Amino acid sequence: MSLTQWVGIGAAVLIAVLIVTVAHWVLTHQLAKVSPLAQPLVRHCRVSAYAAAVAIGVNIALPERDEMPDRALFPIIDHAMTILMIAVMTWFALGLAYAVTDTVLERLSANNDDDDHHSRRLQTQVRLLRRIVATIIGVLAIAAILFTFPAVQGLGAGLLASAGLLSVVAGIAAQSTLGNMFAGLQLAFSNALRINDIIVFQGEWGRVEELSLTTVVIRMWDERRLVVPVSYFATTPFENWTKQGASITGWVLFQVDWEAPIGKIRQEVGEYVANHPLWDGRRWSLQATDILQDGIVQLRAVVTTADSDARWDLCCDLREHLITYINENMPEALPRRRTEFITAGEAEPYAAVFPDSAVRGSRPERTGSPGPDGSLAVSGSGGSETRDGDGDGSGEA
Repeated sequence: MSLTQWVGIGAAVLIAVLIVTVAHWVLTHQLAKVSPLAQPLVRHCRVSAYAAAVAIGVNIALPERDEMPDRALFPIIDHAMTILMIAVMTWFALGLAYAVTDTVLERLSANNDDDDHHSRRLQTQVRLLRRIVATIIGVLAIAAILFTFPAVQGLGAGLLASAGLLSVVAGIAAQSTLGNMFAGLQLAFSNALRINDIIVFQGEWGRVEELSLTTVVIRMWDERRLVVPVSYFATTPFENWTKQGASITGWVLFQVDWEAPIGKIRQEVGEYVANHPLWDGRRWSLQATDILQDGIVQLRAVVTTADSDARWDLCCDLREHLITYINENMPEALPRRRTEFITAGEAEPYAAVFPDSAVRGSRPERTGSPGPDGSLAVSGSGGSETRDGDGDGSGEA
């Protein structure tokens, strides 16, 4: 190309870049004060906008085939610019989609409390739809780039002819992936699982940090992250503590002796819970729920809190308080196991009350061997004694 053509291309690129720079300044210094969309646009589209400006400037100023000295290079340059335009415009479109959805998510996150399940449901659906739109745009862009090659265009015609067979093969090959995708859509739009929901997974509770078409990321209470396939939640029952709201009931189990003054313990639980800042004021109770096999009385204190974090802290505080209170003020209530020993003098009354008991000590066990007629010969201190089988025999000295 000639120098004049290169200068024209440079001027076109410079003008396009200046337009983007002015738009960037207006968004940053003027519109950012009045529009919540300005900052997300700058954050997501700044680099892609400059890249699109360069590509558009080059395409506008690119000379025609007849104006190029070496016409053999024109198809190569034109093809490369077409691919570049598709790529940068796709990049810019994705930035626009993320900017718009970020604006919506920021507005919804202002009411991101556990009680606001409607806001969290919308956040989950917006994030999922954004992923779907981004995937569709990316796939279409790749397809458009591939179809700029003549060889791929011929292949595409053959693929369309056998689309039915290919769809069956693709469905079988991607059965697991497609199952996860449909499970993700089902969870998001059935309101069964949302962003920031508190769930119980394999005995541990955590918060849903991310929900995509294929996986669910759970942030556990100890800051671990568990990545679980979406299909698990579509086929396996799970606990969702924030399905309808964040309020929850907690309990503390502890064991005491039969001599424990349950009324005084109940009064102490009530005074402590009523003065605790984490109690939500709904209800509390203390009940004897069971008598264990070892004779220990089991008590259960129940309290209500505004959310699961407060539930854990209040239950731990109440448990520590009861341990200290019972130990210091009523040691007779501490769990004890009793064992009763029967002495020799008490053996006969015990045998009278429990005739079938194995603990018998009033009669010494007699030893001997039976005679031919069924009598039992027993040796004693005074000689030998012979008893008939029915107990009425006579003895000889």
